[in-house]
Amino acid sequence: MTGGVLDRFSINQMTVKQLSLPELVDTCGEFGIGKVGLWRAPVRAYGVPEAAALVRSAGLEVTTLCRGGFLTAVDLGERAAALADNRRAVDEAAALGTDTLVLVSGGLPAGSRDLAGARERVADALAELAPYAGSHGVRLAIEPLHPMFVADRCVVSTLAQALDLAERFPAHQVGVTVDTYHIWWDDRAPAGIARAGAEGRIHTFQLADWTTPLPAGVLNGRGQLGDGAIDMREWRDHVEAAGYTGPIEVELFNEELWARDGREVVKETAARYLEHAV
Repeated sequence: MTGGVLDRFSINQMTVKQLSLPELVDTCGEFGIGKVGLWRAPVRAYGVPEAAALVRSAGLEVTTLCRGGFLTAVDLGERAAALADNRRAVDEAAALGTDTLVLVSGGLPAGSRDLAGARERVADALAELAPYAGSHGVRLAIEPLHPMFVADRCVVSTLAQALDLAERFPAHQVGVTVDTYHIWWDDRAPAGIARAGAEGRIHTFQLADWTTPLPAGVLNGRGQLGDGAIDMREWRDHVEAAGYTGPIEVELFNEELWARDGREVVKETAARYLEHAV
């Protein structure tokens, strides 16, 4: 499975969270995969310097670090803690050698119904974080999540909303994540992709399919490519028409995939990428 056809393919660590980081690195080497997206919790458990040395020694490019964000708190102590954690996330991204930290904005604070106010607090936090990230060579990639997550996880639901936040800051500091799972339903998303491309703000492109019924809790419903309703090539065409030439990362939260042999899931995911997205 080696060769140029996988040059842009990146396997996100969460897709095969059953694999340890060394196992993931070894599996990527076995299948000729040169890019990975990493998550903070397993990286911190392994050790950030140790993880950085491991991927570097294997010649792997870290395409993104997930995730920063959760920036909607009203309480001043909670806000300060969130900002401090996001600065640590920037430091970790820089240590790992990736220029992209994915941000999930956070949901409504407990008891709040002020959606506009929550979005504005995200902007206020970005005003503090964007210069810090830029000074470390890290871009903040705001990820809009499907509206079903707006209450508890992400008050930014569309690319247009993400871009309205991002464009307050230089593009080398703040841009967006284009994730098929979260935007495929939105008929305005292609225009948003074109806008993001024109502004140089497509900082990462992620793939996952939409399958139903959604599982309990809905978070782990991201389907394997080809199993659902999304036309992956159509969305790849949109981002490439907008000028994006970077990595294409497959990020799947899926209990059935996690219950399988991780090595086989990596192999299958690469094959599905070639079948449905190339």
